[in-house]
Amino acid sequence: MGDIQEVVQGPNAVHPRETPAPPGLHVRKSTICQEVSVSSIPRPDLSARPLQLSCEYTVNARPEKVYAAWTTSFDIWFAQPGTLALVPEPGRPYFFYNRDDWGRHPHYGRILDAKENQFIEMTWLTGNGSAEGTEGAETVLRIELVPRGEATQVRLTHSGFVSEKSRDGHKENWPLALEILDEVLS
Repeated sequence: MGDIQEVVQGPNAVHPRETPAPPGLHVRKSTICQEVSVSSIPRPDLSARPLQLSCEYTVNARPEKVYAAWTTSFDIWFAQPGTLALVPEPGRPYFFYNRDDWGRHPHYGRILDAKENQFIEMTWLTGNGSAEGTEGAETVLRIELVPRGEATQVRLTHSGFVSEKSRDGHKENWPLALEILDEVLS
C-alpha cells in the first residue's frame, strides 16, 4: 500500500484523502470543496421591500443578560426549549421553533453581524407554510442594546417585509415578546 495523500485548501476546507488502490482496482478521484468566506455571502437586498418596523423597550436587566437572552439563551423566553441551534457569529445559520403556547412556527436564518452585549443582526424567516410570519421572505432583524444604569434599552428594527399584513403582525407581536423578555429577566 502507498502513502495517504491529503489535499487541503484553506484552514476549514474539506480534506479529501486518496489511498492508492490495490492492483487491479480503479479509484475514483475526490472532488475538492473550496472554502467560502463569510464576507462573500451577500446581505439580503431589501431595496424592493421597504416595509419595516421599529420599537423600543426598556428591560430591567444589564446588557450582558439581555444579549445572552437574544443568543445562547433564546430558549428561556422565545424559542421552545430543546429546539435552539444558534451561535452568535457572523455567517452562522440558526434554527428554532418558537414557544408552543404561541403556536409552533419554525424560525431560521443566519447571523449577519454581532458585537457581544451591544447588538445582534440576523436574517429572520418564519412561517408555518401559510401566509403568516415573513411569508417566506428573508427579513432582517437588528437588536441594539443601550445600557441605562441597571437596565437596558432594547432598540428593535425589523426590515424587509413583503406585505403590510406581515409587518403589522410583527408590529403587534414584538412588543408582547419584549414584555415577556423583561418578565423573564427581571
